[in-house]
Amino acid sequence: MCRVVDLQQAVLAKNDATAGTLRRGLAARGTTVVNVLSSPGSGKTALLEAELLLARERGVTAAALTADLATENDAMRLARSGLPVKQVLTDGLCHLEADMLAGHLRDWPAEDTRLVFVENVGNLVCPASYDLGEALRVVLASVTEGEDKPLKYPTAFGLAHLVIVTKTDIADAVGFDEAAFRANVEQVNPGVDVVLTSARTGAGAGLLLDRALAAADGTAVHMPVMAQARA
Repeated sequence: MCRVVDLQQAVLAKNDATAGTLRRGLAARGTTVVNVLSSPGSGKTALLEAELLLARERGVTAAALTADLATENDAMRLARSGLPVKQVLTDGLCHLEADMLAGHLRDWPAEDTRLVFVENVGNLVCPASYDLGEALRVVLASVTEGEDKPLKYPTAFGLAHLVIVTKTDIADAVGFDEAAFRANVEQVNPGVDVVLTSARTGAGAGLLLDRALAAADGTAVHMPVMAQARA
């Protein structure tokens, strides 16, 4: 067991070093990465569709990289925004790593791109441990997933700079307890903001884009206690 733990620590240490280098390189060219994580079916793609359309309307230079085990369905949806989109097929790998992202960003997108939204593989386990050189890490949970989601996936929620609740238009129908969800988030990540959205009604539209632009402008993001402990 000790050798397995040591190997995992070595892999993560190497990834963190690569992520740090990537973060500095992106900052030098004026590009900010937003890492978006969630379980499958939580509404990542629908949220990003709306945010990319808003970015285009506002004249924000943005792009999206979406990772899946198979199919290019999400990339085709995001490309409807008219902004640059790249699909990454991981061939079964359940997460992105910093060196993978660095390779895909080497010659893409254009140098003047301000924001790159990364739609990580739909999974709250493996992706949670891998820094991608992002300036903003966002974790989504839909109202259908249960108020105890943050307690079941403490690393994912515990390292988030922002938590977004999706599909709030059906919150009453599914009996979503917002207060309980917020309390559970607070337990694993004290002080992190929780915002409510609905792709169907437009509630919360632009919140993610605004937070991403603020991070790009140098506004300090929330510092999770868990991240401080790991530093």
